[in-house]
Amino acid sequence: MKLTLFEASDIHGYVYPTDYQSRIQDAEYGLLKLASLLKKERKAATGASLAIENGDIIQGSPFTHYLVKHKHSAGLLMEIVNDLKFDAGIIGNHEFNYGLEYLESAVSSADHPVLCANILTGEGNTAFGEPYKIFELEGISVAVLGLTTQYIPHWEHPENYSGLTFESALKTAKTYVPLLKEKADIVVVSYHGGFEKDLHTGQPTETLTGENEGYAILSEVPGIDVLLAGHQHRLIAEVVNGTAVIMPGSKGEYLGKVVLDLEKTKGKVTIKSMEAELLSVKNEQLDEQLAAEYLWVNDEVEDWLDQPIGRVEGDMTIDDVETARKEEHPYIEFIQRVQMYYSDCDISGTALFNNRVKGFSNSVTMRDVVLNYIYPNTLAVLSVSGQDLKAALERSASYFTLNNENEIVVNPEFMDPKPQMYNYDMYEGIDYVIDVAQPEGERIVSFMYQGREILPEDSLDIVINQYRAVGGGNYTMFEAGKIIREVTIPMNELIGDYFAAFSPVKAGVNNNFKVISSK
Repeated sequence: MKLTLFEASDIHGYVYPTDYQSRIQDAEYGLLKLASLLKKERKAATGASLAIENGDIIQGSPFTHYLVKHKHSAGLLMEIVNDLKFDAGIIGNHEFNYGLEYLESAVSSADHPVLCANILTGEGNTAFGEPYKIFELEGISVAVLGLTTQYIPHWEHPENYSGLTFESALKTAKTYVPLLKEKADIVVVSYHGGFEKDLHTGQPTETLTGENEGYAILSEVPGIDVLLAGHQHRLIAEVVNGTAVIMPGSKGEYLGKVVLDLEKTKGKVTIKSMEAELLSVKNEQLDEQLAAEYLWVNDEVEDWLDQPIGRVEGDMTIDDVETARKEEHPYIEFIQRVQMYYSDCDISGTALFNNRVKGFSNSVTMRDVVLNYIYPNTLAVLSVSGQDLKAALERSASYFTLNNENEIVVNPEFMDPKPQMYNYDMYEGIDYVIDVAQPEGERIVSFMYQGREILPEDSLDIVINQYRAVGGGNYTMFEAGKIIREVTIPMNELIGDYFAAFSPVKAGVNNNFKVISSK
């Protein structure tokens, strides 16, 4: 017989195919596109099949932001999820973002069993659902073990996981997999976590904090037939040392699929072959029935996005993005203030991510926020040395160069082969001067904090986005090991919350940095 396993992971509340920057629904992802593909694939599958939802589904989009603000329950979203008829679901780290009560509303609304073996109560019991489930399918028993990244306490506010203990997924797998091998013919581990090392070379691909333990699980836990992974939003579909491994990106852009060709002889099941692949939803149509059934709530979301959320006093619009990168702009000053407020940190770094950023007019809608701050970044506070921070500024300063007329222009290396405006950061809370006439690596000619020069050995706390915090953009002076706390609510939500709390927001700058040429 054949056994087919389907995986969805990291949907992050993207139900309809839209990024919500407009009302147009032309994105190549979304739960309702995935629903069409899953229905078609199930129908075409030979033999038995199981579909697993691998976590991070109730948070991450304007749709889910609206639900938590206005419906106060994940029940409506889970109604849509239930229509896909998953056989099991896993707890993701972002399930904790809105607190335990909201998470419980999702768990209690799920029609499928929720599996999570390594998040425990104070009494040592599983906090959500059961640790595993064994499915009997046409004479074959399939065990599915649910695991979640143990790193949640490093991201969340303590009240969002009060009373819970997070065990290592590796340690938990070592406990359960041998037991499940005795109970079932096929063992599947569905892990809301990723891979800390290259799957083929074993070389670390990140700081080994325990956030991702997928490689260790593959290497140190024998008996796993299929490993369904997530969390990192990577695209992985391969067989590694006899284990089928899948990670299907995010937002429902791909459906993970594993096909096991099985043979049963004298009561013993063997796997003759296995295939792993990712199926794109790019050319899929929406599930028409579901799209029509829930259109009313998506319309509410769209209307909410177009409602004013706050006001700006003064001018926070951007006419020239490159000027805004050389001379402090009120929009950048505002973003820095939001980051500093919610992170409780007095040094902040951010970027203008592309050249389409227009800033805010006097009346601000939530859609304006999404258009300007395009990434669902979360924030991290790092403890860095003065030397680290200066190195980061030097990296940013390489964004500029001088042309033949000694005018400050953008370094071609930041434009070709791919525009990388998002890798030029500006900082608030320190005073500094970039002299583009100086050699790269020696351009920070003034570097002050609270009225005195910053020394290499000084220790400073800074807030930046998560991408940058782990070294993204060749900021090698930053790494996960320097993170001391995180704010895991996306910045576009924080910006909306800030406007709601402090409108009208005054547009202004303190001109704490300058970009000059001494030539």
